Amino acid sequence: MPQQADASTLLVLTTLPDGETARTMLRMLLERHLVACGTVLEGVTSVYRWEGTIEEAREVQVLLKTSSGRWDALRDAVVDLHPYDVPELLALPVTTGLPAYLSWVGGETQSEGRSG
Repeated sequence: MPQQADASTLLVLTTLPDGETARTMLRMLLERHLVACGTVLEGVTSVYRWEGTIEEAREVQVLLKTSSGRWDALRDAVVDLHPYDVPELLALPVTTGLPAYLSWVGGETQSEGRSG
C-alpha cells in the first residue's frame, strides 16, 4: 500500500538524443550513486521553440529516481555529461509511493562511496 513520502524522493526528467547516450549517462550517474535507477523511454518526439524556430526532434525520455539530498550533485553531473547546451532537467517531488521502494531509493543514493 502506498504511503506518504517524505520530501526527499525526486523524479527527475531529462531528454537525450538517443538510447546509447542515455544509457551511458545513466550508468555514470548510477556509479556515482546520484540516482537509484533510471528508465529510458525510446522513441519520443519533442516539439519545442529554440532560438525563434519551432523544432521537432526524435529523442529518448529518461526518468531518474533520486533523493533530494543528491539533487545538487545530480544537476551538476547532468549538466557536465549532457550533450545539449540547455538540457531538460526537471525535478518533481514524489508525494506517495511504496514504502520499500522509497526506502531503496534513499539507500541507493546515500553517498558516492556506498557499495551496491
